[in-house]
Amino acid sequence: MRESDILKIISNETKKSIDGLTVVTPSLYNSIFTKFALKHNANLDDSEIISDKFLDEKISTLTDLQNLTSKNALQLSQHTAKAIFAIKEKDDSLLKEVLKETQKLRLEIEKLKESIYKDSLTHVYTRKWLCENLLDAETQNFKDPGTLAIIDLNYFKIINDTYGHIIGDKVLIFMANQLKKTRGQVVRYGGDEFIVIFPAHTTKENAFSELNTLRENILHKNLKVKDAEFKMSFSFGIHKYMANKGLIDVIDFADKNMYKDKLKIKERIKGI
Repeated sequence: MRESDILKIISNETKKSIDGLTVVTPSLYNSIFTKFALKHNANLDDSEIISDKFLDEKISTLTDLQNLTSKNALQLSQHTAKAIFAIKEKDDSLLKEVLKETQKLRLEIEKLKESIYKDSLTHVYTRKWLCENLLDAETQNFKDPGTLAIIDLNYFKIINDTYGHIIGDKVLIFMANQLKKTRGQVVRYGGDEFIVIFPAHTTKENAFSELNTLRENILHKNLKVKDAEFKMSFSFGIHKYMANKGLIDVIDFADKNMYKDKLKIKERIKGI
């Protein structure tokens, strides 16, 4: 796993830990952050460098997207002006030219949307897609009812430490592809956590059955790394929600169910 991914995981765990606290001082935040950093064997001396590098990458990406958006907006404006002129002049050849240019622009815009909404590693949806397509922009509440499952890989750190981050990335890709077999929309929530949003008509029992069957199938497979083999497992929690329910609340309910499941599955599966 990349250093920036580890930093994001530590930050998310810290935010979850302080969520119920009324007052959080800088020293308390630092203490909790340090605890989770040590849990992941992160080098705190490098945290500022990692943060700066991570922010530089994000700023560079945002700048590129901004430039592309501006370019596409300008092209769209030019095509519109040409189309209006062609219609007024009844110039069929110019209209055909505008149509061809607009179709090309449409493909570029679709690629731009995909770069924003698809995770670069696993090619499932990003959190940005979830927020902008399923949630109300102002309230961050779900527009429609549904069933949410949060999935967390078990012993993923051991896989990374034993076989390296490249194999860890391949495991994440494998997991994403497996989750695509469900009837839900798959989102990479962060690190080795995924979310699956099932359709509104899906019952909690049906969602559980799908994910449990998937888990059992994965548990019966041996993943091969050169001369070595290991098993992979995951834990999950499910929560059925109504429209206008807040994303944070839904994830919190599902997260609590997931940790109950993790305790049970780790009694049965002791490692990789």
